[in-house]
Amino acid sequence: MAAKARHHYLFVAYPLQSHINPTHNLAKQLASSTGAAVTFSTAVSAHRRMVSSVPNADQEFNNGLITYLPFSDGNDEGFKPDSMDFKDFLSDFQKNGQRNVSTIVGDLAAAGRPVTCIVYSLLLNWVVDVAEEHGIPSVLYWIQPATVFAIYYYYFHGFESIVRAHADEPSFTVSFPELQPLQIRDLPSFLNVPVTDTDSFNAPIHNSFKELFKILDRGQEDKVKPRVLVNTFEAWETEALASVTEIDIIPVGQWPKESNTSYLFKEDEKKYMEWLDTKEEGSVVYISFGSLSVMKKEQKEEMLKGLKESKRPFLWVVRKDNREEGGVIEIEEREDGMVVEWCDQVRVLAHRAVGCFVTHCGWNSTLESLVCGVPMVAVPQWSDQCTNAKLVESLWGCGVRCEVDGDGVLQGEELVRCLELVMGEGEKGVEIRNKAKVWRDKALEAVAEGGSSDVNLKAFVDKFL
Repeated sequence: MAAKARHHYLFVAYPLQSHINPTHNLAKQLASSTGAAVTFSTAVSAHRRMVSSVPNADQEFNNGLITYLPFSDGNDEGFKPDSMDFKDFLSDFQKNGQRNVSTIVGDLAAAGRPVTCIVYSLLLNWVVDVAEEHGIPSVLYWIQPATVFAIYYYYFHGFESIVRAHADEPSFTVSFPELQPLQIRDLPSFLNVPVTDTDSFNAPIHNSFKELFKILDRGQEDKVKPRVLVNTFEAWETEALASVTEIDIIPVGQWPKESNTSYLFKEDEKKYMEWLDTKEEGSVVYISFGSLSVMKKEQKEEMLKGLKESKRPFLWVVRKDNREEGGVIEIEEREDGMVVEWCDQVRVLAHRAVGCFVTHCGWNSTLESLVCGVPMVAVPQWSDQCTNAKLVESLWGCGVRCEVDGDGVLQGEELVRCLELVMGEGEKGVEIRNKAKVWRDKALEAVAEGGSSDVNLKAFVDKFL
């Protein structure tokens, strides 16, 4: 342990909960399991919300395990979509972030705590330039599944033309090397939408991914096999992990701990855990579409209709920024359901009463559901979510993907069908629930001492000794 403390890892995360949670989890695991020094950095706006959202902030952020040094990205109040263009925000973010993270690295060196490796998440390609400026290595932490990494890799290495040619054909099948056949509708949304110079949202993100894979290619040109840490488990994605031989893909999936999944959002004060305690085992439907997706009023009405028809108790997360007068707010105190603004999702999923997760299939939510052994009803919206839903339904067999109408709305009767399929006593439901437990057990094995994630993370650190 003492020898490894000479090594100092700087983790840099984009200021979104979906990026901060997995990056922070890995930072804490690396610090606690290897003894290496760790500094965690995200934008000032996100850091402030992290500190204010945690009840015991002093204990959480001043425990000696990790040093926290936020950087200014020029927008210390955060991104305001109503008053700023996302493309302009990203440009400012890169310019200011690069300068200020470089200052952090320089200040740490001057204080006798030089950084020996920088680990960065998505949308932070400029961190590579900071690392090169200071002559230290940098490593990408891919916070989506390995399958999505492989899809992006092959898209930018020969498959772009075929995907674009069939972008308007949802059922067209693409066969990427070593991956299960995927339809256009299963691909990450940033690959199959028209990208133009006037597109201020999709285009910058698409271009960021494109630049990222050019950076990884540059490493190959230097005859160095790039290393990429991936937030998944070896047993979950064996084929995908082996599909890109040009890159050393290292699965270091972590078991999400209770009470660390609410950064940037305050938990609702309603006693939802006590409410769950009153419910029968496997009886509750848990619904959440994550920290970004916005549910239309029509969708909320259809969701409520389906939940009522299913006659199953439910716990539903509807964020404060996704509420309007009336609607779901009126059912908060009903015996058969509870609506909260936010909750500790891992604690909820780990509760014996929860029998199904109706989810947007963001990777954090998907991973948390898998490691808790909870089957899913998938309602993917964008980004990697359609691919994640495909994995849930076809690769892991621990859930079902809902069909939506022409406006992208999940109708109430379709929700009822899917809930019955997953939670009912039919042969398919039993199979889905059993498979959910199988994948949970494989994750438990991976994070145990001597398991694949434990071994891979320690081996990664040892390579820097």
